Amino acid sequence: METNTNSGTNTDTIWIRAGRVLDPATGLDGVRDLWIRDGKIEKICMPEEWREGQEKGQGENPDGAETGCRVIDARGCYVMPGLIDLHVHLRDPGQEYKEDIETGGRAAARGGFTTICCMANTSPAADSPETIAYIREKAARVSPVQVIPVGAVTKGLAGEELTDMAALKAEGIGAVSEDGKSVMDAALCRRGMELAAELNLVTLAHCEHKGMQAGGVMNDGEVSRRLGLPGFCNGAEDIIAARDILLAEETGARLHLCHCSTAGSVELLRAAKKIGLPVTGEACPHHFTLTDEAVDGTDANFKMAPPLRAAADVEAIKRGLADGTLDCISTDHAPHAEFEKAKGMREAPCGIVGLETAVALTVSELVRPGVITPMQMAEKMSFNPARILGIDRGTLCEGAQADVTVIDPEEEYTIDKESFASKGRNTPFHGRRVHGRVKVTIVAGTPVFEA
Repeated sequence: METNTNSGTNTDTIWIRAGRVLDPATGLDGVRDLWIRDGKIEKICMPEEWREGQEKGQGENPDGAETGCRVIDARGCYVMPGLIDLHVHLRDPGQEYKEDIETGGRAAARGGFTTICCMANTSPAADSPETIAYIREKAARVSPVQVIPVGAVTKGLAGEELTDMAALKAEGIGAVSEDGKSVMDAALCRRGMELAAELNLVTLAHCEHKGMQAGGVMNDGEVSRRLGLPGFCNGAEDIIAARDILLAEETGARLHLCHCSTAGSVELLRAAKKIGLPVTGEACPHHFTLTDEAVDGTDANFKMAPPLRAAADVEAIKRGLADGTLDCISTDHAPHAEFEKAKGMREAPCGIVGLETAVALTVSELVRPGVITPMQMAEKMSFNPARILGIDRGTLCEGAQADVTVIDPEEEYTIDKESFASKGRNTPFHGRRVHGRVKVTIVAGTPVFEA
């Protein structure tokens, strides 16, 4: 079931019973009952035993539950603060044939996300108060999840003139980014970070040196040479990551490195944190799941930027997630039409969809093998993104807005792109067996998705 949270104020009471509640804000990791009333977390308490009559299916609610109370059986499931994705492309306005705010919002709800940040590389770019207002107003009407617009650093994403960030913030942006590219003019980038710092906006940096990318379509290495495809090297990411970290040190700006994919960028981030710089970073599920060995040279669903890297880079990403160097898991959800991806590795656009596969890949590749704990998953997919944005989300504390995600970590299934709510079908994970299914997504006390 999928519903729109904006249809009215929720006054129902929801009883989430006997789930493993994971709240990084308080350190709570234990089996609890969670009560939701009027859109807020009302109470977290030790679970009561299921009544015999409930076990036998006698009545919808357990004895003692108030009339009209809705019960969600979460036994064996994780109950986490609603997931937050810092890095989503909704393609709206201008490229709605790929995705729009409504379908992207529905995909987010199905994926367990209650808040998403939509990137600025739309058509027109999200570089004016008018475009930001359009995104916010449409999201309020049609999206089942909260949508936070990200404003462009430069006008038209052209890398020549800074936007009026103050006006964009007044209209509701939560961050700034030139995502899809880097601001190559270092002096302009520095001024942009200074302005973002003055406005207390985090800068989300896509680290890619334009000249060093030089037409590459995959990672530069043995696989690209074997396939005869142009590659771009790790240095294309590492050089800009190093530059932006230095600029963050100079300006005092809060810097977040998007989709880290190389061992070098992880090490740069680690070193920056050791000296106390306000720098954070994220990894995407495809970068800790696949290597460039997965690229066959024909299927452009394996083409993304940054590209799938070598095995050593994947291991570095996993270590960075485990030791806290990488703060977040984001999707870089980037839908494209089937005809665009059919153009092949050389001509197809970069990007894959990720909202509806992120939870399963995180559970399958990180949690079940013991790379990270379930609590770390909650930190990296909810608590830390909320902290980076500076929003009052990412917690299940009593009194907090009831954004909740319920996940069954044991349920096994096959990823089927044809079942996606997203318009995009461009995924390299179609047909992959995974564990970890989102069972319920609740936004402000209203269930917006139930499996």
